Amino acid sequence: MRFGTLDFGPALDAPDLLAAPTADAVAAMPGGEAADVLVAAIDPGLADTAAFCEHYAISMADGANCVIVQARRGERTWYAACLVRGSDRADVNGAVRRHLGARKLSFASMDDAVSLTAMEYGGITPVGLPSDWPILVDESVAAHPRLIVGSGIRGSKLLVTGARLAALPNAEVLPLAQAS
Repeated sequence: MRFGTLDFGPALDAPDLLAAPTADAVAAMPGGEAADVLVAAIDPGLADTAAFCEHYAISMADGANCVIVQARRGERTWYAACLVRGSDRADVNGAVRRHLGARKLSFASMDDAVSLTAMEYGGITPVGLPSDWPILVDESVAAHPRLIVGSGIRGSKLLVTGARLAALPNAEVLPLAQAS
């Protein structure tokens, strides 16, 4: 399938284009759901959203960024993923903090995000995150017919439906995008 200037094929046929946890998660999808997950190789130097979209002729609104946050309340610390369209920003200090019941919320450090997800920074995806992490999906992501997301590595991207992302284990759909 062609999207922008990229040709996507079944992710199951190209596990070398996926981080190990992403490949495992796609392979474990029930029934024919894995067939809805497509992958394309990209230049790893163009993995960041703005550069990727410009180079591959894809709108920022047709991409979704996966941001890892660290939540704290008292002595407890936990992590969650937030998924918003590339053209939006997550309301981390408002909607996300309140939904998670955290006293303090911050973006996870690059080292923590990489070590805890076993994915490359700039390629982190909600597909294959640790099973106990909440995945907060903005309602505009869930409603989108086709979105580009990371694959767990910087050298490729996934093409999936918003419905597929909303159906991931521990996914919750809510309004996350910050008002402009």
